[in-house]
Amino acid sequence: MDIQYFLIPALEIILITVMLNYLLKFFWGTRAMDAVFGVLAFLLLYLISTWLHFPVLEKIMLNVVNVAVLAIFIIFQPELRLALSKLRLKGKKFREIHEFDLFLDSLSTSVYRLSEKQVGALIVLENQDSFEDYASSAVKMNALFSSELLESLFMTTTPLHDGAVVLRGVSIAAAGAILPLAHETSQLSKTMGTRHRAALGASQKTDALIIVISEETGKVSIARDGIMTRGIKIDRFRGIVRSIFTPPELKKGFKFWGEKR
Repeated sequence: MDIQYFLIPALEIILITVMLNYLLKFFWGTRAMDAVFGVLAFLLLYLISTWLHFPVLEKIMLNVVNVAVLAIFIIFQPELRLALSKLRLKGKKFREIHEFDLFLDSLSTSVYRLSEKQVGALIVLENQDSFEDYASSAVKMNALFSSELLESLFMTTTPLHDGAVVLRGVSIAAAGAILPLAHETSQLSKTMGTRHRAALGASQKTDALIIVISEETGKVSIARDGIMTRGIKIDRFRGIVRSIFTPPELKKGFKFWGEKR
């Protein structure tokens, strides 16, 4: 009983110290710091009024502190969200899913920005099967993925715009890759250009997911396992990519920043 009497207050002090240290460390030097000092000053006045038994001042300070705390949550919502996002309480799996979602958002933005501009593109998302046979004859990049880099590779003024860009995890492994054209299949049609035939051909030989953007119509298509799905909207695009690469299946073939294949 005596141990609990001393242990519980000690634990409370430690937890409060850790919380205050984290908040002060995060907000120090930001525009939110003045508000934090203001709330601490009101809290101090509230404690003094309680200690000195000033009932009117105590009630005023209590109401002011309650309103100030709500105001901080509303006014400094972006800062608080950033502070909470830095916590790592959900472990490695949560961080992997979060990283993949960031990558998918950037990829989707790039693909549909190219689609709006009707810039032809061919993008390979490597899966379990190695795409090294095709990437080896291309220009090796091994660059961290970014929307700007991906889009610049397909600008018609660059020498690599006609080939495929190979993505390995969230890295751009190669650019200007030449893919094999499809064999005769019911999926082929007279309206398909070289990019669509190459996407089908590569999907027949590997388990990669290949994204095609038509230069003529700007429509986005996906080829996988020898099947071409055309005219895909952005929400469905995200759903298809996530269903194939999202963790835990993602851990087997899809690699994040800094991981070796």
